Parts: sequence; structure tokens; C-alpha cells
Amino acid sequence: MKNAQLQRVWQSMKDVPMLFVTLAVLLVLVILSEKGFEDARVWVVAGLVLVTVIDTLIGMIADIKEGHVGLDVLAVVAIISTLAVGEFWASWAVVLMIYSGSVIEAYAQSSAEHNLTALLSAAPQTAHVLGANDSLRDVPVSEVQVMDLLLVKPGETVPVDGVVMSERAVVNLAMINGEPLPQTVLNAQRVPSGAVNDSESFTLRAIASAEDSQYQRILSLVKQAQESRPRSVRTADLLAVPFTVIAFFLAGLAWFLSGDPVRFTQVLVLATPCPLLIAAPVAYLGGTSRLAAAGVLIKGQEVLEQLTRVGSVFFDKTGTLTVKQPQVVRVERFTSGYSDDVILAAAGAVESYSIHILALGIARAGKKVRAATLPVLNVDAVSHVSERSGYGVSAIVDGHEVRVGRRGFVEESADSAGFAKSGRLLKHDARLTALREADEMGAYVSIDGELVGRIVLRDVERSNARTTIERLRALGVRSISMLTGDGPVSANRVAASVGIAVEDVHAKLLPEHKQRILNNARSGGGAGAIVMVGDGVNDAPVLAAADIGVALTDGSSSAASQTAHMVIMNDDLSLLSRSIEIARRTRRVMLQAVFLGLGLALVGMIVATFGVIPAVVGAFGQEAIDVVSIVWALNAVREVK
Repeated sequence: MKNAQLQRVWQSMKDVPMLFVTLAVLLVLVILSEKGFEDARVWVVAGLVLVTVIDTLIGMIADIKEGHVGLDVLAVVAIISTLAVGEFWASWAVVLMIYSGSVIEAYAQSSAEHNLTALLSAAPQTAHVLGANDSLRDVPVSEVQVMDLLLVKPGETVPVDGVVMSERAVVNLAMINGEPLPQTVLNAQRVPSGAVNDSESFTLRAIASAEDSQYQRILSLVKQAQESRPRSVRTADLLAVPFTVIAFFLAGLAWFLSGDPVRFTQVLVLATPCPLLIAAPVAYLGGTSRLAAAGVLIKGQEVLEQLTRVGSVFFDKTGTLTVKQPQVVRVERFTSGYSDDVILAAAGAVESYSIHILALGIARAGKKVRAATLPVLNVDAVSHVSERSGYGVSAIVDGHEVRVGRRGFVEESADSAGFAKSGRLLKHDARLTALREADEMGAYVSIDGELVGRIVLRDVERSNARTTIERLRALGVRSISMLTGDGPVSANRVAASVGIAVEDVHAKLLPEHKQRILNNARSGGGAGAIVMVGDGVNDAPVLAAADIGVALTDGSSSAASQTAHMVIMNDDLSLLSRSIEIARRTRRVMLQAVFLGLGLALVGMIVATFGVIPAVVGAFGQEAIDVVSIVWALNAVREVK
């Protein structure tokens, strides 16, 4: 950590070469003083001042062209005035403060956006394209075409979105969603760009160009956030104008009352709009970086400001308040030959090779009971896996044929050609009743041609959904509602479980209906920004329509994450309330830094009006004020307690 900070300090110094020139001038001035060349010393300082003034004016013009307020006029006037009244050492000190201030600003910005630049620096630059006869050529990532066959070597970052062509791959998605544990991806399964190969080399078929791939979308969000300036920061820029007027007024008043032009200089060298021009944007950039470290990306710092005044939150249900994949809620057994655990473990072993929407839930449930079933059935011995799209998956598990899927598929005997049912299974028909709840889903299981049971799955509420909603209410969010396309039975059940009132549940909605409800909430008045949280493709229009559209994703690409204003990359719903806390703390830190810095500057200028503070001391005092305000602003990067 310390080494990283030292590297940032050194890089910041290298970015300001005039700092080294100023320090070199100090050595020259000392030598000239010892040799008695007073006139030469004056000309050296005058030359340094001239270069500094020109450099500062060029920087001001560049800032104005970029739409930022350029207010280094105080520094320009201060340095010229010290030279005019013969305060040569003060002139040099002001120059030193200008360039050391630039170093401090660069370091502060680098520290504030550290988590953002880490994402940018990790972007893959080169891809290995496999050609005919297994030839391999390296090309820039931007030149990768859809359907190109790529080789991803150990430790390398997947350059574009693709599907695994090797038998399997082990990848780490930490750079995308913060998940530290590696994941195994099987043949034909999708891998997003930004994933890191955590094992041996594997081949990948590109399904998107670099520009359209997941990691590039992340980088686009990062760049937008870095370049944006929220309304409060723009306001702070403008407030620097009256501050400058006040500084000139106090300096002129000091000169008028004392009749000594030196007093004008003594006041002006203490004037610094740095808390407004630097501390405010550093605080917001720090807050944006803090969100990124938590796994939340925003499309602009304006979103961070909006988060400080959230008044209403609307949640989608499926995949947002509930887990993304349906979870096993029970096993309905049709035979006494196998226990529930054996049925579940066998099905889980087979479904671990499937990409069906129900497969992950069954595989996870089967894994939990795996150890208890090993003496009866070795679920690790899986072979001859075959999936029939839309029907189910079959495999040989410890010498037994296991089928999972639709009833017709699982009742098909291992040696039959069609969907003929075994006559002995018809006696179970009376027990194969309809699923109990409208939101339940079922997968049938057969072992060696015998229908042994049905695994029932359902959308299950996220474990932290209720606590997140409770936290939102504690933060002062006045309205929390559910908008879903599902039926009222399922919607009301989930709402009751997570703590949303029945009257705040809106079910059986199409996307346009959701948008209408949001528009009505906005037109209804009341304080606060409107937040919509969702995860699916059908959420994209309403996410875009909200003041803050929040996409909840595990790092995979979706229309929701492309249209949302804020993306939670690690699929953690609790980060919604945490983001609000980070935003509010960021604004609080920004205001503290601004008022602390401006307060110290005003006190210093008032004291200097009476001639108490020499110009040289004032120049260093001004820099101390800058350091205090900027360091305080960097608190926005730190962990929220």
C-alpha cells in the first residue's frame, strides 16, 4: 500500500516538471546570495515568475475551453505583486506553492480515482487469434471479429465476449463483479470479457467485438464517471468567483488602510479557492471510486449527487427481490426405492452440465446433499452426458442412467427411440398433480427408466432483501414499491416476505405500464429522486426512464446494465442502500472540506490585513490550507463506517 502511494507521489511530481525547475532555482538563488550577486538574483526570480505566469495563464485558458472555471488569477496577481514590492523570496515561495499545489492536486486525483484507473489499466490490449492449421497471430483487441477463434493463455484477460470451445475453462470474474473465487465454465457456455483465465489455456469463439463486449461497457462507464462533474461541483466552481472578489477586496482594503503595498501582497498570498476548485471534485471523484471498490459503477458523478436525495424506490421482482435462478423448495418422491437426498444429488450431478434456467438451482441443491448420498450413489462418477434442448439432460451416474427434465423425456427408457412411456409408470399419474403454486416450476427425475420423483423450484427471496428495504426506510426513503409482470399471487407472497405493503405492489405489468407508474410518481410531486431497480431485458425501458435506473447484474451483459444509470456488478442488493450511504457521506465530506478550507483562508487573510503574517510565511500558509482541504476531501475514498 505504501509503495503504491509513493509511486503515485513520484508520478505526480514527474507530471509537473516545473517543480524541479523551481527547486533548481532555489539552489541558484542561494549561490548568488553567497556570492553577493543581488541584481542577478532579481533577474533569476523575475524569469521564473514570467515563465510561471505564462504557464498559469495557458492552464487557465485550457480549463475554460473544457468548460471549467479558470481562477488561477489570484495566484498570478499574487506572484506579480510580490515581485513588484521586492519580496523576491516570497515570489519564489509562491511559485513553489503553485507547482507543489499542482503535484498535490494530481496526487489527490490519482488517489481518489485509484479504483477506477485500476479497471482501466487492466483492459486487455492484445488477442491471440487461431487461424487455419492452428496458426496463431496476435492482433489488437479492437481488430477481433465476431466468430474469430481465440486462445486465452493462463493469467490473461478474456479480450471479448465469447463462448468456450474447450471442454472447460476456469476463470476469475473479480474485475467484473468482485467475486474472488474462480468459476468453472463448460463447453459452449458464455464468458464475458474482463474475466481472467485462472487455469490452463482454453479456446474461445468471439460472439461480440471489443466495442460491444462487457468489459468495454464497464470501461465506458468508468470514463463517463471520470469526465463528468456533478451540479454541486459546478456550483462550487462558480462560488470561486465571489471568493476571488472578496480576496481582492480584503487585499485592497489592507493596502488602503496601511498605505503599504506590501500589505496587499501579504493578504493575497493567503487567498486560495483550492477548496472549491480542487477539494470539491476530488471528494466526488473519491466517492465514485469508493462505489467502484464496492462493486458499483455509475455513468456520471451526477448520479452520486442524485443518490443523496432518493425519495422513492421501485423494485422489479424476479431476479431483483428474488434470486436470479429458481431455487429448490421440495422434492416430491414417487418411489420408496430412493430417498429425497439421493434423487436430488443424482439430478444435481446431471444438471451441473446443463445451461437450462433450472439447472443451476438443482445443481446447487444436489451439491449440498452430495456427501450424505455417496455411500448409496457416487455422484462424482458422471459420464455420457447428453442434453436435448427444451426437453432435458441425461447421463450415466455411477452406472445408472439418470434423466432430468420434462416428464415425457425422463420416462423414455434408455434403449427406446421415441417418447414411449413405460406401462408400469402409469400408476403414478394420479400422484402427478399440478404444482401447488402459480410461481412454482418442476423438473422430473428418472433413474434407470423409473420415474422416481419431481424436483419443485420457485423464485426465492434474496436473503438480504428485507434488511435492504428496512435500511432504505431507515435512510429516509419515503416510498418503496414493487413493479412486476408476474401475477398477484406470486407478487404478494414475495412482497410480504421482504416487507413491502400489499397496496404498494403492482402486478401483471408490461414495460409501458411500469413507465407510466414512474411518470405518475414524478408528476405527483414530492421531494426526492425516483429509483428503479431491475435486472432483466424487459427492465431496460423503465430503468432509463427513472431518475436513477439501477441494474442488478452478476457481471454478464444485459440491456438493463446498458441503459441503467448505475450498475451493481456483484449482484448484491444490499449495495443499493450502501450506495446511498456512500453518496451522502461523499457530499458531507465535500462540504466539510470546502468550508474548512475557505474558513481557514478567510481567517488567514483577515489576520494578514493587520500585517501580522509576512508574505513568505503566508505563501507557505496558503499551501498548508490547500493540503488540509484536499486531504479532508480524500476521506470520501475511505470505507463507510
